[in-house]
Amino acid sequence: MSGALSGKAIIGPEYASFVRELKERIVSARVSAARAVNGAMIRLYWDIGQGIVERQKSLGWGQSVVEALAKDLQREFPGKAGVSTRNLWDMRRFYEAYG
Repeated sequence: MSGALSGKAIIGPEYASFVRELKERIVSARVSAARAVNGAMIRLYWDIGQGIVERQKSLGWGQSVVEALAKDLQREFPGKAGVSTRNLWDMRRFYEAYG
């Protein structure tokens, strides 16, 4: 760092106030980001559940399609949680309960 403050201790109420302000902004941004991600995931789960339900009805797909989807999605996204058979069933139930 260069300039007048280089090597000097920063003391004073203005500095403490600035640090407090930055901490509040960082916490607020993190909370906002988490809420945005949660909202996006809920919409995705809803859409997946809706897609399964609608295709089962319109195309006559049976229950085994959920297991097939889980296998194909797990193959496409190895090591990623969220696309297990159980989770896909949960997404389907979520859509049915609130759709």
